[in-house]
Amino acid sequence: MTSGPGSTETSGSGDITRTLHLLWDTGPRPSRGPKPGLTLDRIVEAAVRIADADGLEAVSMRRLSTELGTGTMSLYRYVPGKGELLDLMLDRVQRSAADTSVFGENWRSTLEVLGRESLALYQRHPWLLKVNQSRPVLGPSAIDGMEKVISRIRPMGLSDPELVSVVILIDSYVTGAARTQLYAQEAEHRTGLTDAEFWAAQAPVLEQVMTSGRYPVMASLAEDAFGPDFDHFDFGLQRILDGLETLVQRRGTG
Repeated sequence: MTSGPGSTETSGSGDITRTLHLLWDTGPRPSRGPKPGLTLDRIVEAAVRIADADGLEAVSMRRLSTELGTGTMSLYRYVPGKGELLDLMLDRVQRSAADTSVFGENWRSTLEVLGRESLALYQRHPWLLKVNQSRPVLGPSAIDGMEKVISRIRPMGLSDPELVSVVILIDSYVTGAARTQLYAQEAEHRTGLTDAEFWAAQAPVLEQVMTSGRYPVMASLAEDAFGPDFDHFDFGLQRILDGLETLVQRRGTG
């Protein structure tokens, strides 16, 4: 998952070695603190809850200590700072189901499910779109997910770099669609206008423009051309898969 300009945080901004030890549980365990039951898992889960509810900017050691009912210094026994915590949060929300049958029986159904599941992930955790993950710190969840997907799409017969590029292609498409949805939600929240109210406010002027004869093609479009019922996400996803299927057939594989 990647996010472009306007990102509020960047993955890998903490101590990378320390983060990897925490992700893979290969480093020294923290000494027992004064708060019974406080664990790294609880800290990460609380951070994700805060980000889901109030945005990534709301996540801080002070807010976490309040959420968990412990002193701020106790948290530092488990995680060095917010940079490392962010990478732990990213890995946590990417945990995938153990049952690989969710991907279907062939490479196309695997990529289709990947696209839909990725969109659902962004919808559950909108703050992911504000994290620059161009250089991710690879934890168990990320590698586990790639292992499952690559193993299912290998019958496409593409080279290894091409298989990785296929996954990047799907993720890039989903990220763009998810960001568009998020922007629409933020616009409604900030303006107080629903999508229907927003377009209704423009209707009187636009109707005059369309009958002026200046835009004959736009005026000829069906009334539902810009309607909310058309599934633009699915249409785009299927066309990407169609293109990949053409490639596979041309290569004589898959």
